[in-house]
This record gives sequence, structure tokens and C-alpha cells, in this order.
Amino acid sequence: MYKKLSNLLSKLVVLNSLVILLVILLAGLSVKDYACFLVNSKNITGPDFVQTLNEFLLRVSILAFIIVGLFHYFIVRKIVQPIKLLSKAAKDIKEGNNPLEIKIKASGELKELTDNFNSMAKVLSSTEKNREEMLKDIAHELRTPLTNMNGYLEALQNDVIKGDPELFGSLLEESCRITRIVELITELHSWSNGNFFSEKQFEHLEIDKVLKEAITVFHLKIQRQFINIKFHADKADILGNKDGLTQVFTNIVQNILDYDTGKTITINGIVTNQTFKISFTHTGQFIDPEKRDLIFERFYRLEESRSTKAAGAGLGLAIAKSIIAAHKGSIGLKTDGVNHIFSIELPLASS
Repeated sequence: MYKKLSNLLSKLVVLNSLVILLVILLAGLSVKDYACFLVNSKNITGPDFVQTLNEFLLRVSILAFIIVGLFHYFIVRKIVQPIKLLSKAAKDIKEGNNPLEIKIKASGELKELTDNFNSMAKVLSSTEKNREEMLKDIAHELRTPLTNMNGYLEALQNDVIKGDPELFGSLLEESCRITRIVELITELHSWSNGNFFSEKQFEHLEIDKVLKEAITVFHLKIQRQFINIKFHADKADILGNKDGLTQVFTNIVQNILDYDTGKTITINGIVTNQTFKISFTHTGQFIDPEKRDLIFERFYRLEESRSTKAAGAGLGLAIAKSIIAAHKGSIGLKTDGVNHIFSIELPLASS
């Protein structure tokens, strides 16, 4: 019964019904009692009785209207108050401001509307913050190579230095850095918005073979850098995009090679609960366990002051996260600070 009365429409229907009932009861009981008083105590009958009763009915009706009107006003104001707060908050968002969280005591549709509005406001605020941070990060990433190129070009223009193959090679390297960063940003945007699969659709993949092929590309580097190497992958089929998944594995392995401090790497792929779980275990540079999720954010680096490279723009793991999300999977990191386990879960084709 409570659930039926918890929505706004039901509340208004009940309120209006109570108002009508109060008016009828107040007027009816008053008129009845006054009529009995006139007949029994005043001995008024006939036309005088009708006239006196009509005058009393008019006064009672006005009084009942005022009392019930006030009652109706305060109750409706209490019901409408959350809507007014939502309207004010929506206006703040329209003007580009971040409204405070709306906290009201409500139930039913109003509570659901308020909760959804608060969630929407948080998402909008987070999106705007991420957009601003991304623009700042892009500007930071491009500033260094552009500054270097401008310095060289100004020096060439003013005959401060002479052009030679080494100088032009440096300019080309800086230009490639800018191109690489732009390509990574475009690629990240494509995966994040699902546009990639309009060109390359999902297909049945033997994920164990895709993983092995991706690792094989790094065979020489892994052999040189690690003493203990362990690899195992159960046979499994998934629906996915081979190029995208290969890039995920490539980005993770490259990240491990760049920041590893130990001599052991273990890569496992197992089938469990209709998912294919892949883990990359190694010992690397310190990662604050409380900030482990940040490494999958755009442009995040363990060392903020480290100078950037074309292949180290802080986008590799962000792209990996977007690709895995497009495959309806998950990616994460478990760490105690130096012992790291990158984990990926992908649904099997049979699921």
C-alpha cells in the first residue's frame, strides 16, 4: 500500500480527496449542528430558519475554504519544494556552474528523480573536469617538442646555426613525437566512442594464440631483460578485434619493460567462470596502491617530472582500458607497491 502511495500522482490524488472530504465534513457537520440549535434552542422555523441557515452556510463555507486552502497550500509546498530545488540546480548547470548535492527527504518518484539528478550532476562535473585536464595535458605534451622545433627554426632563420643532417634528424624526431601523440589521442577517442568497430568488426578469436603472438614480438627484449620467464595460456575462443587486443597486450608488455626492476615475469591465461583471465606479474617501480587505478587514466605518469617521449605520452594504458571496455571486459592492477599484477578479464564467445 505504501508503495502505491509513494509516487507523486498518488500523493496529489490523496491530498485533493482529503481536502474535499474536510470541506464536506466541516460544512456538513457545522450546518447540521447549527440547524439543530436553531430549532431546539431558538425555536426558529419557516422562512426565518431558511434565511438564517443560508447566512450561516455562507460564513461556514468561507471559513472552510480559508482553513482548507491554508492546509492545501502548506502540504503542496512541501511536495513541490524538491522540484523547486531541482529547477534551481538545473539552472546552475545551464549557467555552467556545479550545483551542490541536493539532499531532501522524499520517497517514490521524487526520490528517484533527485538521486538521478545528483548522479547526472556528478557525471557532468567529472566529465568537465576530465575535459579540462585533458586539454591541459595535451598542451603540456605538445609544448616541449614544439618549443624545441621553434628554437631550432629560429636559430636557422637567424643564421645562428647551420643546417646539417643531424639537426634535421632532430627536427624530424620532434615532429614524429607530435604526430605520435596526435595519433594516440585520435586512437583513444575512436575506441572510447565505439567508432573503431564500424570499420573492424568482432570475430571469433583464439585468444591464447593472439596473446602468444603479441608476446613473441617482444621475445628478444624479454630474453635480455628477464632471467625467469613463465608463460601459460589455456585454449579459449572469444569474440573480439584482433588488432585491438594485440595492442592491449603490446601496451602492457611495453609498460612492464619500461618500468621493471626485477628479473622475473609471469604471464598466465586461464579459463574460469565463462571468462578468460590474463595476468602479467612482475616487480617494477613503486606505485602507490591507493593510486593504482590512475595509471589507466590519460597522460598519467608515475614520475610527473619525467620528460616525455613519443611512445611514453601516458596514453598506452588508457587506450588499453578503452579497448577492453569495448570488449565488455575489465582491466586492473593489483600491487603492494613494487610487486605488480596487471589483470584482464574477457568474456568467452560461448557466454
